[in-house]
Amino acid sequence: MTRASEAPSTDETEVGSYFVANYPPFSVWSPEAIVADARPALDRAPAGVPLGLYLHIPFCRKRCHFCYFRVYTDKNAREVAGYLDTLVGEWALYAETRALAGRPLDFVYFGGGTPSFLSTSQLDSLVSRLTAITPWTDAAEITFECEPGTLTEPKLAAIRGMGVTRLSLGVENFSDDLLELNGRAHRTPEIARAYTAARALGFPQINIDLIAGMLGETDENWRQCIERTLALDPDSVTIYQMELPFNTTISGDKLHGRGQFSDPVASWATKRRWVAEAFEALEAAGYHVGSAYTAVKNPATTKFVYRDRLWEGADLVGLGVASFGHINGVHLQNLDKWETYSEAVGRGELPLGRAYRPTDDERLIREFILQLKRGALRPGYFREKYGVDIAGRFGEPLASLERDGHLAERSAERLALTRDALLQVDVLLQRFFLPEHRDIRYT
Repeated sequence: MTRASEAPSTDETEVGSYFVANYPPFSVWSPEAIVADARPALDRAPAGVPLGLYLHIPFCRKRCHFCYFRVYTDKNAREVAGYLDTLVGEWALYAETRALAGRPLDFVYFGGGTPSFLSTSQLDSLVSRLTAITPWTDAAEITFECEPGTLTEPKLAAIRGMGVTRLSLGVENFSDDLLELNGRAHRTPEIARAYTAARALGFPQINIDLIAGMLGETDENWRQCIERTLALDPDSVTIYQMELPFNTTISGDKLHGRGQFSDPVASWATKRRWVAEAFEALEAAGYHVGSAYTAVKNPATTKFVYRDRLWEGADLVGLGVASFGHINGVHLQNLDKWETYSEAVGRGELPLGRAYRPTDDERLIREFILQLKRGALRPGYFREKYGVDIAGRFGEPLASLERDGHLAERSAERLALTRDALLQVDVLLQRFFLPEHRDIRYT
């Protein structure tokens, strides 16, 4: 894996992790911390922060060549049903803990994999059983990820009936050739049908995901992707820059010289340019850039509660194989194999695989670097919550950003990155890691 302190060694997209999702790096989490830290955290009263629920639905019609998540494409109907039973059983176990019992849910996120892979009846059954344990009728946000080709009008109506407020369509690209080359299961006619049907059902927010730099991407095709996105007029657009973690098909091909993929992944400079062009076009159409990856049409009404709550230290229960969570200041990850995960819940045990209890300083760093992904943050937040002056605590890395021309504003009220810095923020964040975390594997 790319080590935590490294920027890409060349402008080429090499194999290794790039995106910073959490802190400290996952490689310092351990099974030993389950007994020492995770179980005591679950046995403590809650710390007065919002609570979220993440459900990992790990099923897909195809595995994308760039996918690095725990997903399955070979499970039959009986196995899928068994997994959903296990999710419900896991949630029931959590609901009995002192840290979770009786707490209302502030946000819910159906992720994957492909949550929309499930049938309408499977979704109805899963939601009715989960909400019988803990209702989410008062949640501020319920997000549901979809692959356009798995959606029908009845299924979309069922998803809307679940109370989903934020529908996220994994479009990725509008070229059938590129979708095929990168292993995506859907095609462009399905995008239009799904989007039109979702709009007719009145989802409060529809988000579209795009990926800059997929295999075969060109300047002309990317320009067309931006134009087609603007024509749909979604409430928000999320754009990721293609990366190659070790466990993707493309990475394996690249490392072992199999020669399956002749098209290169675009360079980092090209991907940053493409995202910059997309943001400029979106801003010209009235959108507002809200993070390194997102633009929203109306910031007053279009939020991403899941992201913002987590970046401010909310609790999160992660249900499902390999899922991540955070309870009472302790990071948790479930067992990452289908069999061991399911067997643990079957025994009546929470299926924890590893954990980590960060220090107060590590918690501060985590919230600081994640909030910096929004492009700007408020130093007063950290004074109020941690009693820390970030200008003093992060003096050296902030000075390095300033020397390199990456700061657009630095004052007592606001710290802001330039647009160019925002587009490479995941590399810049590593300057704020503690020394012991800079030369280790991120995952």
